[in-house]
Amino acid sequence: MSLSRTGDLVAAAREAGEGVGAFNVITVEHAEGIVAGAELAGAPGILQISQNAVRHHLGRVEPLAAACALIAETARVPIALHLDHVDDLDLLRRAADAGFSSVMYDASHLEYADNLTATRSAADWAHEHGLWLEAELGEVGGKDGVHSPTARTDPGEAAAYVADTGVDALAVAVGSSHAMTTKSASLDIGLVEKLRAAVPVPLVLHGSSGVLEEDLRRAVAAGLTKINVGTQLNVAFTAAVRRTLTDETLTDPRKYLRPARDAVTETIAQIIRTLTTR
Repeated sequence: MSLSRTGDLVAAAREAGEGVGAFNVITVEHAEGIVAGAELAGAPGILQISQNAVRHHLGRVEPLAAACALIAETARVPIALHLDHVDDLDLLRRAADAGFSSVMYDASHLEYADNLTATRSAADWAHEHGLWLEAELGEVGGKDGVHSPTARTDPGEAAAYVADTGVDALAVAVGSSHAMTTKSASLDIGLVEKLRAAVPVPLVLHGSSGVLEEDLRRAVAAGLTKINVGTQLNVAFTAAVRRTLTDETLTDPRKYLRPARDAVTETIAQIIRTLTTR
């Protein structure tokens, strides 16, 4: 199957009243496990590489992106490739040539007027180069320990921001927080409904790892479409590695990466079933 476009998968999910999972890739095993999980659930998915993951790979986005694209092209379900949480303009401009169909440009740390100006410029460039652009308004909590988990996106401000920037999707702050390892986030479903009514583009949830399954279902029904997942995958991946490495004689990385990949597959399948009711 050929590599799908993020915008197409998000639009289809929104039309169906479902969510589409966007899953963070750090290693090739993450990508393989994510795609295997999507195949198991029989539904599309998005492989997303963050700017932080690119830094982990010595600033080289192209090798990991190429691996993800090849894995996606051999998948039995539609898979897209997305570049996440980018504030480096050089990295943004490398996205199209690296095989991405979409980018999340993150100016949420800036004051509103500066965020709007920077994002509008990024969106203009992205659209000129065939990229779908996501942005963030409301500072989703937890990222780098600096964003307030009590932040909320104002519907009126969100509507004006989307109109003025021309972005294709909007990540909103509705009670979730990045890097949560417990299911203790409390989403403001009423605010999700207001944002869905006010904003004409698809809404994105960052920090979904801390949200209970039933709350994710309610949030998707209320209007969230692209659901980002990172920490939950790493918790499953690392727990599997720890269990395997209790054997102190083990030295072959395949012996602990294989169960870690399998743990990601199981986690992905369950998340996708939650988002799509499959």
